[in-house]
Amino acid sequence: MEETSVKTGTTWRSRRLDALGSAIFAEIAGWKAEALRSGKDVIDLGIGSPDRPPSELIRESLGAEVLRPDCYGYPASRGSAAFREKAAEWMNWRFGVKLCPEQEVVALMGSQDGLAHLALAVTDPGDGALVPNPGYPIYAAGLAVAGVEPIYIPLRAENGFLPDLDAITDEEWERARFILLNFPSNPVASVAELPFLEKLVALAKHHHVLVVHDLAYSEMAFDGFRPPSILQVPGALDIAVEFHSLSKSFNMAGCRIGFLAGNREAIAALRDLKANLDYGVFDAVQQAAVAALEADMRQELEPVGPLYERRRNIFVRALAEVGWEVPSPRATMFIWAPLPPVAVSKGWSCRQISREMVMEAGVVVVPGEAFGAEGKGYVRIALVEDESRLLEAARCIGKFLRKLEDEQ
Repeated sequence: MEETSVKTGTTWRSRRLDALGSAIFAEIAGWKAEALRSGKDVIDLGIGSPDRPPSELIRESLGAEVLRPDCYGYPASRGSAAFREKAAEWMNWRFGVKLCPEQEVVALMGSQDGLAHLALAVTDPGDGALVPNPGYPIYAAGLAVAGVEPIYIPLRAENGFLPDLDAITDEEWERARFILLNFPSNPVASVAELPFLEKLVALAKHHHVLVVHDLAYSEMAFDGFRPPSILQVPGALDIAVEFHSLSKSFNMAGCRIGFLAGNREAIAALRDLKANLDYGVFDAVQQAAVAALEADMRQELEPVGPLYERRRNIFVRALAEVGWEVPSPRATMFIWAPLPPVAVSKGWSCRQISREMVMEAGVVVVPGEAFGAEGKGYVRIALVEDESRLLEAARCIGKFLRKLEDEQ
């Protein structure tokens, strides 16, 4: 009789999950819970979730739509025509980019939805993709689920945390199906000017590689800077797609609404995949998003950029006053901070300083290594509390750092 295989050590957990990188965030949650149990007043500057609600105009629109009895059927997985048309109109208003709503825009349950699924739609197992290191965790996680090999592009201080495009070898370009970057960047808070994006598009065209640009922080820039869209580059629609999110721009994080715009073939691939996975975004949320985009174009909403610029200014100055000099970012809701000198002198890792900061100072930050090996030596701090709480966080951090110095 032919011998059959025997299952041993059966587990109901896929090995794919081990590559998703969520363990460190669970660890941070554990530190926070422990600090709360000990009676600490914890100020959570870890997760980049807006602390403000959407404007009253957006909430009123959502409320009215929810009450409509005809709003409860299955929505179109690609997004309503009204939302896709308004997204295209907003792209033209904001960036001067003309798009076909039918073929060059697809609605998403937030940009994370699209980032998680794009590799499944445009690659095959065994392909490669160029992704930043440090990078937002879903970039590598989406590749892991799709069976795609990450080809990491280091982001380092000496290059202003921009990738050195000239350092990508021909062999790496040949292996890659797409290159994924995001500017303004999470976690490193770097920005890219249009000439950089023009060079990226030219290289990608030369090597026949799709460019995937994550522009979730387009409306969260400071000091007069206006982040460009990669689709502004002439000919970019031939080779590029771009993610947009209403989570940060309009404080609609819980609504889960965004869109992907750009190259028709890649849009169609993601649209076809999503047609088999989900039924799209609740129509009431899409209509609230339409109201948000319309109000933005009429300049009826308070922009989010100035709020985070004020927070940046206050917090960076307060940290300097307690002896921790950190860079002042030009965009995003994050500060990418090198470890305090006293932590470096003690030989502490970014994970260790992050844990001690929660337990001793009551301030949650994220160790840089949560975003990749190149993040060692940094922590990410999210500006997701009001000014008074940020000042309190700086005071607590200062007291903690002085204690470390006294112990030396």
